[in-house]
Amino acid sequence: MGAVSFKEKKAVNDLDISDLGVPDTVRYNVLTFVVNEEYDRAITYLKDFLERDSDYPNFKERIDRYINHAIDLIFAIRTKRNFPGLSLLTKSKQNELRERYRDHFQELKSVMRKVETCQEELRLSDIKSTTMLVKSVWFSTVVVVISAVVIEIFQGLGATFFIVFDDYLNKSLEIVFKFFNIE
Repeated sequence: MGAVSFKEKKAVNDLDISDLGVPDTVRYNVLTFVVNEEYDRAITYLKDFLERDSDYPNFKERIDRYINHAIDLIFAIRTKRNFPGLSLLTKSKQNELRERYRDHFQELKSVMRKVETCQEELRLSDIKSTTMLVKSVWFSTVVVVISAVVIEIFQGLGATFFIVFDDYLNKSLEIVFKFFNIE
């Protein structure tokens, strides 16, 4: 989306590039927009992200409060950075405003990490449920096949085996009776 310049990097309390996250993620895009002072773009991006269709049914419910809080933080950051008459304030008040801005930015990073955590938790939950479904289908298939084999052995092959065994037993007994001349 947008690269962070060194000038803006120093303005955000020595922001570490790793704090932005992986490129083309929600956290990276929003924090980059805020660092580059593109507040409206960050807010629009968050609103679009919230309204976007998701693969997970309760995704919007889980992140709605985080997104709304992030939008409030962006408004607060904008207010602190673009405070009218900043140069007319005393140094201590200017430092206090900068410190509040840094606090808001740190909180925004934290909120964006929570949004990513929600995404990851839902993704892992989906993977676990899919794995459980596949395992249960596999187990059910194995049970049905084993049941079919057992039924076939005891009803189909078992009956045939009994008939053949009975026939061999009868023939064996006939041979024994003939041998001993027993009628």
